[in-house]
Amino acid sequence: MSNLPGRGTCLTSPSCVSQIPTMGMLAYFVDGYVKANALTPTYILILFIVSVLALAWSIATLFSYHRSSTNAQFVSFVDLAFVGAFIAAVFYLRWIGSVNCTSVDRGNPYFVDLGAVGSANFNTFRINVNKTCAMLKACFAFGIMNCIFFFITSLLAWIHGAHTARSEKVYTTRKTTTHHHHHRGASGHRRSHSGSHSRSRRSRSHSRSYV
Repeated sequence: MSNLPGRGTCLTSPSCVSQIPTMGMLAYFVDGYVKANALTPTYILILFIVSVLALAWSIATLFSYHRSSTNAQFVSFVDLAFVGAFIAAVFYLRWIGSVNCTSVDRGNPYFVDLGAVGSANFNTFRINVNKTCAMLKACFAFGIMNCIFFFITSLLAWIHGAHTARSEKVYTTRKTTTHHHHHRGASGHRRSHSGSHSRSRRSRSHSRSYV
């Protein structure tokens, strides 16, 4: 049986890559709240737990994905469960989507002496990025990406499991049919051999009585 097409190389690897920075950024927040002896907000804690479990599951399936229809369907079920978990985590963090994490402020004017031509004043601008907001928004985006990744791998695993089950069924049917034909051929050969042996014995008996 072939492995799930593209799971290890095309989808599971990007899923792992997207979960590692998510887990790292959320771990930064969790560590900050723990050091401050404060409760971690629900929208951070849920996504952090789901990301840790999803990363462990992705690594496990990446290196130990078994080639059977039963395991493929089980992987599909677990991936689909992670889709639901990420949807819930993203739902709790949905408020960050409408937050503007950057602001543009006017800086100090810049004076340029142009010599005989004169001079010029330029206004400078400063872009401020809220680090906490930007990190949470990145985690929100990665959560949506993981929903898509896990849904696709769940679908592919289910298709692979169904295909493998059909292949195993066809193989079993062919093996049973071949064994049945072989048994019938052997039985026919024994009956033919017995019939010819019986006719030979009757022929010899008839020859003796004739003499």
